[in-house]
Formats: sequence, structure tokens, C-alpha cells
Amino acid sequence: MSSYKNRRRTLRRLSVPLGATVLALGIAATTVTPAAASNSYNGRSHIYGVGTITDDLNDEGVVNVSTNARSNVTCLWQTILWADGYLPQSGVDGSFGPQTKAATQAWQRARGLTADGSAGKLTWTKAGTKISFHGASGGKAYGGYDGSKVNFMVRRTDTGGGNWEFASGSAKGGIKWASYNSVNC
Repeated sequence: MSSYKNRRRTLRRLSVPLGATVLALGIAATTVTPAAASNSYNGRSHIYGVGTITDDLNDEGVVNVSTNARSNVTCLWQTILWADGYLPQSGVDGSFGPQTKAATQAWQRARGLTADGSAGKLTWTKAGTKISFHGASGGKAYGGYDGSKVNFMVRRTDTGGGNWEFASGSAKGGIKWASYNSVNC
């Protein structure tokens, strides 16, 4: 038998397992994307923005009892709820539980949104209407969330586009990165 026929037979034998492996890897790649691992809208690990800081929340990921439930983005959402009077300061802990869900539902009802208790795209967009721009300095864009009870600072790392930081309403206080993948508030 010629070496050509041997190579061809070997390639045929390998093609089925190799094809199955490629298919399995393709399925895995489409089911576990960066968006699934963190932010479900723009795929980034932090709240992120470009251009004006006042519209940065329009494409943010979901936070609720099952998605990004323990994160600094949840802490940011809880700080918004606290600033608007829907959550006590003691409830700002970075963990989206029943108290945060109930506060989210009340916040959503008051703003004419579907009260599903999940901070998704429409809820973040509505919250974004309360962001004001205060200026830029040192490579950062500064703004604030103008709550009905309390205002707090937000800033973005690069005036041309970057990750968000915020003044946490938690008892620990301080400036926190608005991260979907970590919690320290």
C-alpha cells in the first residue's frame, strides 16, 4: 500500500473524533462567553462608558438574586436604592438578597417600570437619568448620582472611555470599582 493511501486512511480515521472535538469546543465557546461570565450586555467586567458619563448605564448587565448577585455592581445598585430612600444604609452590602429585591421592585414601580426585582437594562437606563456630569480632571470624568434622599459621587477612569468607580453607601464606605466579578463593599 502506498504512503498516500496510508495517510488518507489515517486522516479519515482522525476526522470523526477531530470533528466532534471541534464541534464541542465551538458549542462551549458560544455558551461560555465573557458576557455570560460577567456583564450580560456589553461583556465587560466593570461598568464602563465612553463619551458623556450621563449615558454610561444604558447598556449594563443584570444584577438580581441569581445573576451577579455578589458584586460591586450590586453594591452600586444598592447605593442607588439607598440614595433614593428604598434601602437602609445597612442593606448596602454587595449581596442581592430578598431585601434588595423588594427595594428594587418598589423603586421600579415608582418609576413606571415592570417591577420584576431585577436591575436589568431598562432599570439601569432609568437610574442613569439621575447621573450628572461635574467635570473632568486628571484623566477622570466626575459625576454624581442625584438621589431623592442622598447624592453620591461616580467617576470614570478615562474621559475618553473607561471603568467606573463610585462612593459606596455601605458602612465600610470608600471609593469602589463598579466590578461584576468582585465584591468588597
